[in-house]
Amino acid sequence: MRKPIIAGNWKMYKTLKEAVDFVNEVKTQVPTNEKVDAVVCSPALFLPTLVEATKGTDLAIGAQNMHYETEGAFTGEVSPVQLADIGVSYVVIGHSERREYFNETDESVNAKAHAAFAHHLKPIICVGETLEEREAGQTVSKVASQVKAAMKDLTAEQATQSVVAYEPIWAIGTGKTATAADANEVCGEVRKAIAEVFSEEVAEQTRIQYGGSVKPANVEELLSMEHIDGALVGGASLEAASYLKLLEAGANA
Repeated sequence: MRKPIIAGNWKMYKTLKEAVDFVNEVKTQVPTNEKVDAVVCSPALFLPTLVEATKGTDLAIGAQNMHYETEGAFTGEVSPVQLADIGVSYVVIGHSERREYFNETDESVNAKAHAAFAHHLKPIICVGETLEEREAGQTVSKVASQVKAAMKDLTAEQATQSVVAYEPIWAIGTGKTATAADANEVCGEVRKAIAEVFSEEVAEQTRIQYGGSVKPANVEELLSMEHIDGALVGGASLEAASYLKLLEAGANA
């Protein structure tokens, strides 16, 4: 039985005060982590404060990106050493917005996955197709190739500790969402790709999230699907009440 994971991705939103107010409201209401893993991925500026604010609670803090090098002349970047040092638990890598706007590649995503594990961070590996690719019937080949590239040379144990987030690019922030059946089908293809790289056993243990306009109104149906083990959520994770409803759905899945 794979434990659901609900991860909020705040992107470039909130002030520090708003972020602190959010976690202070949420952290005492998080369902037990025996039922669901609750994660908030905040802007890098807020990470140390939020880690401190959530110590001893079941709310984990994640970063939205990192460099794969441990240190160096990379102005504006954050290293895995720095994230681990302040107590961050998760890191999102390969998000479509990073791929589109900041030249993230399959190769850099793979390097970041290895760097995450080297420093005891859990990667949330994002994959997904564009609308053009979907309409051309390329969804499965695109997503499978991204999964295999991202997980190249990971160990089987590392694969099971990874979280893969399937986010169809055409559904991110648009209000559109794949049907639960469509999302489940592609998440199933993600699981097949993992099995091809590792084994059926590894694939069955690896958690796969769906992302793309997930909200309280549709999360229960999505989480009822065989291959969907959680959600990577943008806009609906910005308000405490909405995020808590998502966690409740995860705990009851």
